[in-house]
Amino acid sequence: MADILEQIAEHNRMIYLDRKLEVSLSEVKDLAYAVPSSDFAFEKKLKEEGMSFICECKKASPSKGVIAEDFPYLDIAKSYEAAGASCISVLTEPKWFMGSLDYLEEISSEVSIPVLRKDFTIDEYMIYEARARKASAVLLICSILDSNTLGKYLRLCDELELTALVEAHDQNECDMAIGEGARVIGVNNRNLRDFTVDPANCLRLRDYVGDKALFVAESGVKSREDIEVLEKAGVDAVLIGESMMRAEDKKSFLNSLKGLA
Repeated sequence: MADILEQIAEHNRMIYLDRKLEVSLSEVKDLAYAVPSSDFAFEKKLKEEGMSFICECKKASPSKGVIAEDFPYLDIAKSYEAAGASCISVLTEPKWFMGSLDYLEEISSEVSIPVLRKDFTIDEYMIYEARARKASAVLLICSILDSNTLGKYLRLCDELELTALVEAHDQNECDMAIGEGARVIGVNNRNLRDFTVDPANCLRLRDYVGDKALFVAESGVKSREDIEVLEKAGVDAVLIGESMMRAEDKKSFLNSLKGLA
């Protein structure tokens, strides 16, 4: 699975060459500004006291294949909200994750908590598209963006009042995120170039980021013990994907992660 990250990014570049022919950038901007602002609702949720839980709607992944053959995404999202999730992450990448913008829009319309468009953002078009589909936040991955582009996208997110979750994997990428003014940094324990997971990766970078941004731990979190380690490290939020998707009783599982079960 050599450099799957670049494969996905390149596939998105090709997709958006076609999509811009179907709906122009000017049109998608108009659609975006027609949607009421989320007023940085995602970011505000992460600032609330205690650990915030971002629960993910994900049908498949490059490393695990199909995770949920049956994928009642609205029911899943509503179960997350009922279970006390702070926010919901929705995969929209269509090939490797079997995601859809329709999932994003329907979920955003049916739940009252903020929703993240989780995709591999390679064009400003995707940011306008996220707001047009009622997202409260977008994912910006340092590994597929240069500093100037990241800064440009962050300024656009601010203009649209969308939260940017800026994903980093190492110290250099954290420097890039901080240098461009990211207010929310997610450190991924998964290396997206080969999909190996190191659960301690975010812990090594927690002190380095310090109070320069809200800190989100991503990938490899499966138990209350994992959460306790992150809480002690002062992590603000955790994004949980596969383990939430595989839990039959999502409320019970989230309660166990919170130490309530």
